[in-house]
Amino acid sequence: METKATHKKTFRGTVVSDKMQETVVVSVSRYVKHPKYKKYIKLTKKFHVHNAGNRAKEGETVTIRSCRPLSKTKSFEIVFE
Repeated sequence: METKATHKKTFRGTVVSDKMQETVVVSVSRYVKHPKYKKYIKLTKKFHVHNAGNRAKEGETVTIRSCRPLSKTKSFEIVFE
């Protein structure tokens, strides 16, 4: 039997909303160098993340990882160590 290598993306971000059931919104920021002007700019993206048991609260820093699509907008889950 052949085993498949899984490459799951992981990000660190801050919980900005926990008003939904079993879901939080996590804001992930990163610095990217502009291809033409060579200036570093800050890009921010928000992800809907599965929050099993509503453990993560607003303002916390969390690690998220990709998973199978759980809904139309949710494809990430929180990593609890």
